[in-house]
Amino acid sequence: MRMRETNRNAGMAPLGAPLWEWIAFALALALAALLVPAESLPLRARVKDVATIEGIRDNQLVGYGLVVGLRGTGDSSQTVFPAQTLISALERMGITVPQTGSNSAANMQVKNMAAVFVVATLPPFSRPGYKMDITASSAGDARSLEGGILLMTPLYGPDGQIYAQAQGALVLGGYMASAAGNTRQMNHPTVARIPGGALVERPVPFDLKQMQTVSVVLNDADFHTAERMAAAIDRALGTPRAHAVDSRRVEIATVPNEDRAALLDAVEAVEMDVFPRARVVVNERTGTVVIGGTVRLQPVSILHGGLSVNVISEVQVSQPGPMSAGTTQVVQQTTVQAQDKPVNRIDLKQGATVEDLVQELQRTGAGARDVISILQAMKAAGALEADLEVL
Repeated sequence: MRMRETNRNAGMAPLGAPLWEWIAFALALALAALLVPAESLPLRARVKDVATIEGIRDNQLVGYGLVVGLRGTGDSSQTVFPAQTLISALERMGITVPQTGSNSAANMQVKNMAAVFVVATLPPFSRPGYKMDITASSAGDARSLEGGILLMTPLYGPDGQIYAQAQGALVLGGYMASAAGNTRQMNHPTVARIPGGALVERPVPFDLKQMQTVSVVLNDADFHTAERMAAAIDRALGTPRAHAVDSRRVEIATVPNEDRAALLDAVEAVEMDVFPRARVVVNERTGTVVIGGTVRLQPVSILHGGLSVNVISEVQVSQPGPMSAGTTQVVQQTTVQAQDKPVNRIDLKQGATVEDLVQELQRTGAGARDVISILQAMKAAGALEADLEVL
């Protein structure tokens, strides 16, 4: 009997209690979970998902080359630099192109090749022989790169050094077909990829052993998240070695002869509480609106209407009467229609959520453009507690 009373005082259903008491206990737990505000429950994430290690980064590469083997869809003779590139390549192979005469370089009509720019991303710690994916884009007036092969193209880094060589058959995500003046095109046939089309020739020098301190950089700057990350790293390592330098960077001190790779593995696997910034992202070009779940709204009344003006022009033919000396005239009739739409009202009370706002906007029949205008006005009025980012 004493055990039964103790369990009741602890807020638990007693052992051997009737079924209705267990059901009531489960309903109480579910109700308590619903009453906890969403803002008080931080998100859990690994350090590797919300931050990067300073110094360990990708590097951009770019090169210029030729694509050959096209089916008459290459650059035209009006594009000069592909022909110049071809002449230079032929001269390196011991083939001389005459400068005068009917077969001179000025009279070259090569439509099966195209000049392209090649871009690639060099991952960190890449060694010679590592394969990378590349993207080739037409630099001239070629209509399609379908069926082409990229000749050996050096890829340069920002320092002007060659870090990789690219070559291979192109893979397109679209096509273009034309016949009898009709053209059918899908996606972009002037951009292609080559999976594994580049081989690394030079590594980027970076030695983990030379790192005296390890700096972890947050993707989104936030002082609270930086302090929580430093505390989580200290708990995982067992020693107070991490401290937040600013709202984005956390430095971790290293010890002599410490395995840097093992340290980075332990740091990236640390789970921490993340407090993302409230943000609303809108794209006016596509009419896309993305509202985060942490966005809070202040009490506000929204009045939204609109004025639509339609100008309709009709061309009518006026025929003269029979046996008259008149002539046929074309008369343009213009009609202007203006309609002032009724104003829609939305009231958001204290504690309103983003879901309430969305439901009210859908009820009034507001479109994506209207939603963007309303969000901008709410931000200006101070009723939207979030960063408004317009793409």
